[in-house]
Amino acid sequence: MAGTIGPMTMSVGAPPAHHSPADLASGFLTAGVIGASLTAFIGGWMVESVPMIVTGLVVPALYGLLFFLATLPRRASEAAVVPRTALAMIESLEAVRGETSDVPVRFDLSVVPDDAPAFRVEIWQDVNRVELTEYRSGGTVVVEYAPDRPWKTRIVRRPTPQWEERAAVAQVVSVPGPVMRSETPDSSFSGFLNLFGLLLGVAAVLLLFRADLFDFYEGDDGASPQPSVSSSSSTITVTSATGTVAIGPGRSMLDESELRRAVESLTQAADKRHALTVVVRDRLLTVVFPPAGAKVAGFDPRSLPYGRVAGLVEEARTALNVESPRSWQLTADSVTGPLTLRVVVTGNGGTGTLEADGKGEVLRRNGS
Repeated sequence: MAGTIGPMTMSVGAPPAHHSPADLASGFLTAGVIGASLTAFIGGWMVESVPMIVTGLVVPALYGLLFFLATLPRRASEAAVVPRTALAMIESLEAVRGETSDVPVRFDLSVVPDDAPAFRVEIWQDVNRVELTEYRSGGTVVVEYAPDRPWKTRIVRRPTPQWEERAAVAQVVSVPGPVMRSETPDSSFSGFLNLFGLLLGVAAVLLLFRADLFDFYEGDDGASPQPSVSSSSSTITVTSATGTVAIGPGRSMLDESELRRAVESLTQAADKRHALTVVVRDRLLTVVFPPAGAKVAGFDPRSLPYGRVAGLVEEARTALNVESPRSWQLTADSVTGPLTLRVVVTGNGGTGTLEADGKGEVLRRNGS
């Protein structure tokens, strides 16, 4: 039997803001994690830095796990709420043109539940093009909504026979308002905050890994260097007084082949230049050449005991009683006599020195 369904009351307020402080904070953190992880992962591949690559993979996974655990109670409570079914009148509708079979449609609905206050709501819902003719202004439809979140209303496309019969014969009275919407006008602020979070994440990675991303060496001889030559992630700079080779992250001069290759790259000239001093650090080789015209013999840097360098550095780190060794430097020279190798290890509050001859045999040790 047909009947008119009117609202019990019109005292329903608008929903809370779609972008609540918690939503804004979540969007900000998510954007920051995306910016940081992408920057770390891509930058790590570019500079061959394993820590950066691992950071780019671990950070989003860890954040996803924490986000899942943090939102689990809220999602569980929302899932526990049983949706209610009601009749609603279509106040107006507007379809947006699309290329797919389903097009988004804006519905303005007056929802009149049987045992709850009536309310006005505006929703967006995808509708198949073939079914668009079934919806018209003033028509009655069956909807489902969450009692605690009435703006989460959805039109039931295939209601039960009982509700379908009620919708066919009932007349729903219009609800004057206010109109609840699932979106609020603060989306521009939310977008700005997310962009700021993205940029902040990028800046954090650039700051934390600046040593790997912006690794460079600044010479102190005052001479005008020749243009640097990059080869296989190595940067070679040669002047009349010095030559330097800087290798990229993930490589070390402690590798015999790495050090030999670096020395030979600075001694390829026809005169087979000798050296006054050779200084080796983890990723940097510096060779000091005799001044032009000076009667200084020097030594052939290619005669270094490459196979003993790694062992000497390891012995200096472990046998000199240097607490938490952080850095090392090997210096080779023959200014005061035969070729001498000197390894200096620096740690918390002190240094240690190990000296060896030109064959790599240890002569003396001096701990901190």
